[in-house]
Amino acid sequence: MQDWAGTFGPYRPHPALQVDDDRFASVFEEFTGRLKDNYPFFHPRYAGQMLKPPHPAAVVGYLTAMLINPNNHALDGGPATAAMEREAVQQLATMFGYDTHLGHLTTSGTIANLEALFVARELHPGKGVAYSTEAHYTHGRMCGVLGVEGFPVPTDDLGRMDLDALEDVLRGGKVGTVVLTAGTTGLGAVEPVHEALALRERYGVRIHVDAAYGGFFTLLAGAQGPEGLPAEPWRAVAQADSIVVDPHKHGLQPYGCGAVLFRDPTVGRFYLHDSPYTYFTSDELHLGEISLECSRAGAAAAALWLTFQLLPPTRDGLGRVLAAGRRAALHWAELIERSEHLELYQAPQLDIVSYFPRTGRTALSEIDAASDRILREGMTDSQDPVFLSTLRVDADRFAALHPKVTTDADGARVLRSVLMKPESETYVEHLHARLEQLARA
Repeated sequence: MQDWAGTFGPYRPHPALQVDDDRFASVFEEFTGRLKDNYPFFHPRYAGQMLKPPHPAAVVGYLTAMLINPNNHALDGGPATAAMEREAVQQLATMFGYDTHLGHLTTSGTIANLEALFVARELHPGKGVAYSTEAHYTHGRMCGVLGVEGFPVPTDDLGRMDLDALEDVLRGGKVGTVVLTAGTTGLGAVEPVHEALALRERYGVRIHVDAAYGGFFTLLAGAQGPEGLPAEPWRAVAQADSIVVDPHKHGLQPYGCGAVLFRDPTVGRFYLHDSPYTYFTSDELHLGEISLECSRAGAAAAALWLTFQLLPPTRDGLGRVLAAGRRAALHWAELIERSEHLELYQAPQLDIVSYFPRTGRTALSEIDAASDRILREGMTDSQDPVFLSTLRVDADRFAALHPKVTTDADGARVLRSVLMKPESETYVEHLHARLEQLARA
């Protein structure tokens, strides 16, 4: 890089950009001190929200490209990183089984879903969008942004869209697109994409798969061993009209890096626009011509491309990383099922474990209070902290899985652990032992 930079002649930063070394050192010391006001997202002791560190290759790729600061909106803003983005997106499309595709990276899964629903609106003007009550809240919000009606659909006892309830909604003729979630953000539930395809043919709707969280688990579909997942819903994703996935979750990327894929490349016609001062260096399709966003960090594409060269989105590449988290979740679930102090809320479908303390009583209010106490005590313990999250479950859902519980409240919080980091596999027994201590108390 230094040799390349030198070919353009000598360069000295302008004096206006210079800062005093001592002043910088002082400010940087304050800066790093303030960053300590964070949870240790990088450590397997942290099993709370969907947070994990990016792979070192992603960090190096991002920082290196950031020194040039390319913009992947137009080819003249980032020719090298635009090519990297196309190659990385092709790998994502291949991972899902798309033979043809149109797609690009986004700054988040929210923006990726916005784009998918925007195209859905253009293809079915005047029609609404159906999504399960466990789908990410972004779908309801984006329906409001796009001015289309949203139709929340009830779920079954495991948090997956109830297809009978969906069909009742579709009979009304007001829905043009159905969103199915492959890995809900609450429990990691995988909705029955394979079964919903028949409804697409019957009612003429589009199928959009929101795989922002769970998408990379397609690498474990049909795999041998305990980490293997049922193949049917994942194989069916290849027949969906559009897919969203977030490499900044299981793709080992820093924030923000989402992606949207369309099976039919001709939907690019809905993005048509003109920008007379940007699209001038090439007759090739510019990424900004198939994106609602304008400026986007080419460094994000560089980071993903470099990571995929080392850990490709294949079963033997990234699949090994996901398999470790999946095994960790299954092992912890087994430990909880044998515990006298903790009870499994439901079996993990991906790498999210949900459970609650056995309180000696069976009332929702007691479970809620005990879950809250364990969360707070675990996260504030200075000697042996454990970082968790909670999930609120309504009374009907709770009682369906645990009929002996007295529903004296409209719902209760259960404890929730996201085992995204492969290192969690070697840390589960410590986490479990610590949680048992807290629950026993």
